[in-house]
Amino acid sequence: MPPPSAELLGRGRGSSAIETDVKARDDLRFINKPLGDPVNSLEDKWRLVPAFLQTKGLVKQHIDSFNYFIETELQLIVDANRKIVSDVDPNFWMVFKKIHVAHPQTYDTSRGVNRGITPQECRLRDTTYASSIVVDMEYTRGGQIVKKRNVEIGLMPIMLRSCRCVLVGKNPAEYAEVGECPLDPGGYFVVRGTEKVILIQEQLSKNRIIVETDRMGMIGASVTSSTHEKKSKTNVVYAKGGKTILRHNSLSVDVPVVVIMKAMGIESDLEIAELICGSDDQLLALLSPTLEDSAKLNIATQRQALEFIGSKVKMSIKTQRFGVRRNLYEEAKDLLATTVLAHVPVEMVKGVLYFRPKAVYVALMVRRTLQAIKDGGIVDDRDFVGNKRLELAGDLLSLLFEDLFKSWQATLKRSIDANLKKKNRASQFDASTTVSQTSRFITDGLFRSISSGNWSVKRFKMERSGVTQVLSRLSYVSALGMLTRISSQFEKTRKVSGPRALQTSQWGMLCTSDTPEGEACGLVKNLALMAHITTDSDDKMIRQLAFTLGVEDLNLLTGSELYRSPLTYLVFLNGLLLGVHRQPDRFVGSFRKLRRNGRINPLVSVYRSIPQQTIYISSDGGRVCRPLIIVEKGKSKVTAKEIENIMSGVHKFEDLVRQGRIEYLDVNEETDTNIAITENDIIYDPADDPGLHVFQPLAFNATVRTPTSNTTHLEIAPFTILGAVAGLIPYPHHNQSPRNTYQCAMGKQAMGAIAYNQLNRIDTLLYFLCYPMQPMVKTRTIEMIGFDKLPAGQNAIVAVMSYSGYDIEDALVMNKASLDRGFGRCQVMRKYASMVKAYPNRTYDRLCIPPAEQQNQNQLIGKFDALDIDGLASVGEKVYKDQILMNKQSPMETRSISGDDKSGGGDASSVPFRMTPLVHKYPGTSVVDSVLLTTNEDDQFLIKVRVRQTRRPELGDKFSSRHGQKGVVGIIVNQEDMPFNDYGTCPDIIMNPHGFPSRMTVGKMIELLAGKAGLIKGELQYGTCFGGSKVEDMSRILVENGYNYSGKDYVTSGITGEPLQAYIFFGPVYYQKLKHMVMDKMHARASGPRANLTRQPTEGRSRDGGLRVGEMERDCLIGHGTSSLLIERLLISSDIYDAEVCKDCGLIGGWQGWCQYCKSQSGIVKITVPYACKLLFQELISMNVIPRIKVGELE
Repeated sequence: MPPPSAELLGRGRGSSAIETDVKARDDLRFINKPLGDPVNSLEDKWRLVPAFLQTKGLVKQHIDSFNYFIETELQLIVDANRKIVSDVDPNFWMVFKKIHVAHPQTYDTSRGVNRGITPQECRLRDTTYASSIVVDMEYTRGGQIVKKRNVEIGLMPIMLRSCRCVLVGKNPAEYAEVGECPLDPGGYFVVRGTEKVILIQEQLSKNRIIVETDRMGMIGASVTSSTHEKKSKTNVVYAKGGKTILRHNSLSVDVPVVVIMKAMGIESDLEIAELICGSDDQLLALLSPTLEDSAKLNIATQRQALEFIGSKVKMSIKTQRFGVRRNLYEEAKDLLATTVLAHVPVEMVKGVLYFRPKAVYVALMVRRTLQAIKDGGIVDDRDFVGNKRLELAGDLLSLLFEDLFKSWQATLKRSIDANLKKKNRASQFDASTTVSQTSRFITDGLFRSISSGNWSVKRFKMERSGVTQVLSRLSYVSALGMLTRISSQFEKTRKVSGPRALQTSQWGMLCTSDTPEGEACGLVKNLALMAHITTDSDDKMIRQLAFTLGVEDLNLLTGSELYRSPLTYLVFLNGLLLGVHRQPDRFVGSFRKLRRNGRINPLVSVYRSIPQQTIYISSDGGRVCRPLIIVEKGKSKVTAKEIENIMSGVHKFEDLVRQGRIEYLDVNEETDTNIAITENDIIYDPADDPGLHVFQPLAFNATVRTPTSNTTHLEIAPFTILGAVAGLIPYPHHNQSPRNTYQCAMGKQAMGAIAYNQLNRIDTLLYFLCYPMQPMVKTRTIEMIGFDKLPAGQNAIVAVMSYSGYDIEDALVMNKASLDRGFGRCQVMRKYASMVKAYPNRTYDRLCIPPAEQQNQNQLIGKFDALDIDGLASVGEKVYKDQILMNKQSPMETRSISGDDKSGGGDASSVPFRMTPLVHKYPGTSVVDSVLLTTNEDDQFLIKVRVRQTRRPELGDKFSSRHGQKGVVGIIVNQEDMPFNDYGTCPDIIMNPHGFPSRMTVGKMIELLAGKAGLIKGELQYGTCFGGSKVEDMSRILVENGYNYSGKDYVTSGITGEPLQAYIFFGPVYYQKLKHMVMDKMHARASGPRANLTRQPTEGRSRDGGLRVGEMERDCLIGHGTSSLLIERLLISSDIYDAEVCKDCGLIGGWQGWCQYCKSQSGIVKITVPYACKLLFQELISMNVIPRIKVGELE
């Protein structure tokens, strides 16, 4: 291939730029290249992304979270609630030891044994993919200790691809054996045959101090404390008059913080001032009104303060329950120890509660509030991603299971006590039978919550809805997008821009484009491609490490030592104050060095906040983090050698993390780093290298080093700021921002291939594209997520020109020959299901053979044409609307038949039956695709019929390119009337050029150009974000092959045979067929069903309803003066009614010419009104509001 010319490629650029462009086209090559060279970002650095996705994956965080719940958290919950003691018999106890979740099984009634079950079987049989929760337990029986193993206490729904799933560790051939698709990501549940996904829930971080301004404009610090026992929110507010108060929902009034601190044992005002202000006179001046106000209360000792607080405590639940109120002193002490700032532990030291750590924490909240008053820039942003935590499936199931387990134990205890109360029963009573009898409690609670999406945790009074949703199977991309979706609990109807805005802290963590339109805009988000959500890790080792690295214990410090110098930094671990450190740079540097050497968990973050003089260490779950390449002394630590090892399989991504070449950073730690996008952006100044100074001793009065301007990290690939769905768009950086957002929504509505097992699925509604193609212009994301294997669209030859008048407003002109060849052809499959039930009176539903002849006037014999001799529709039969698919009959009496038989038997054969057929409801001709006969989990006979419709595009069907430019089919033109170029090529689609200027989708133009060059060259092109095939290269290929460099062709009219007066932009563009089709939406009626109550036409297409003339339509008719049309629409064609009215009393509702009110028939006349009007008058009369109608002749 000849090199490109400088005129074409460079256009004034240097020769080095041309050489770089040439290199960019080549794939990864290590020929004549030293393996120690830094990575060339244009070639091979992006190859770390698929290596990461193999290790973590888009859905891996769901699976990791569920695995952690199954393997660790379940046991912790049982250990915390392990013993049941009887109130009736002091000698009885029950202890739960080890808990275990088995692999999914089901009971095979034909063989009488348990056997393994697969997710596909659960989908088809409408059962739940679940396994047994078993425990080892000990209890007393008649004075002896009984040990039992593997006692079932319930069923746990199992997440697909988790450690308990049968699919884990299988190869593609084994997936095929169990009917699963190897590209299916897992991470969801199958409950009663429906696929359910637990959405990632966005929450404000717990146990962290957030300083913000409330609705009243007052600045305060708030902490949401969260432990296994308590959840509560504590606020410190700088109120009017300069008073600083503590606010808690357990207190009936606000309490001055000085009183709170005195109640915690800090009795000296001087010590309180030192703990809060240190040596800052400005803060002391702000605190003075609070000290003066507290002095007026005459509270000097801890006991006085506790009694004062106790008098302000609301009546507690415990007090209400037992009816015994403790003294104020004990009430307040218990409140401060367990409820206020519940996450800060209060230990018992020599029989006395040691409140000092909690008092210091309150003092710090006050200090942060006063600092925000002094300097408004210190206020926190609650929308900052670092202040958020994402709850995954494991976290939510842990909350739910702990609540169910405690409730089940309470139920179990009541049942045991009831049995032990019975005389002469204590010795024979075996508690294990009670455990088995109550095991449905946990099962039903888990199944109900996942099915409905309503999470109810009674302990914390937590009620959430919409936690789970049905997994969208419209396309492969829609399922993937749903599994990475983040749902916010923020009120969607509030018109607040702050939480909806795109934050700079979302870079690389959350997708910048993928958010819905409308009221959920900005509240529902999606994870970026390389984002990872952490799970909880044990912090005991980290606490010991912190003290080893020089953290001074908080309990050994006085108030004046907390803020002694600018180098004295407070050290927090997961929101808990450990102490202070005098050399913060050295501490942070040492901590990160240990993390990079693999000594501590790579997902633990450490960062310093210079304005707050604080070091934060975080190991909690729910933090969003992402991997970045470490840069030391201006050089990337990942070189070509590491990339080669990754590609050859010698190393995995996690090996680079263990070697200290790549590390995970969360959003907070990112604020303490300098990240370069490419190697060319790396900045290094040896004089500014913190590593050269971090271990040198510092003077007492030295100041902390400001953040270095040197580059500390390097992006792996810039395109990973987008998520899985937005990553499908070619050249998104050349489009206007909203267009990418529109495509994210439409990409999920595009038809295509769903999975390799799509023809074995029987879902409520399935859409398949008959001939899906992978796009000519791909992106790296398309290959990484497998979209090229399960695509949703077709490459269409597009001519950008005006043709007839049927292409205005984005409408498309379609080539009829292309449609004949299968362009845009799809299949729609629908499921019809019915159960054959058995009833208590020994009767059953039955399937009947179709009748040989018409039995009555209302029964058309044609309805049974599709049925076989067994009463079921035959596979391959055509069915039309209202035809019967299953001729089922049900008994009219299903209750037990009374008679001599005391068991409720009787003669079941004498029960009459009624028709309850399964009817094909939808318009158009369908074909019976398959019939499934099986049983559900209750052993009831289940029949499913799947019907298939093959549809070709018609006028009004919706299509869209990958750039948010949707349009309907405006006209379908014969091929002989379509324009053609010099090579005789006719376009499949003609698009109006007015779609480009206002939309500014330049990416679509470049896609056409790259696709055209790819067709000529015989290879796929790339349109990856911030990269991809260059326009110069594509133009060069076109010119070398005799085409115009701009993609325009010489086109001849198919109608006149004359050349068009302009060159036409002509080439391939990837088009998606959307699910919005005319056949599903077209509706009209002349007459039809009416509502019984109002006698007006029913509403909606599914009920064959009418088209409503609403208020605005009525106003238009009045404005045009069409009074006769108005009467015809609103009265004659709707609910016309002849009502009888009495002229004397004006009341409506006479009967057969008689007025019940006047006791006369002389004044009765008939008027014509809408029936709904008559109904309104009668309803008003029932409310004692009497409308009277005056009847008279028109003058």
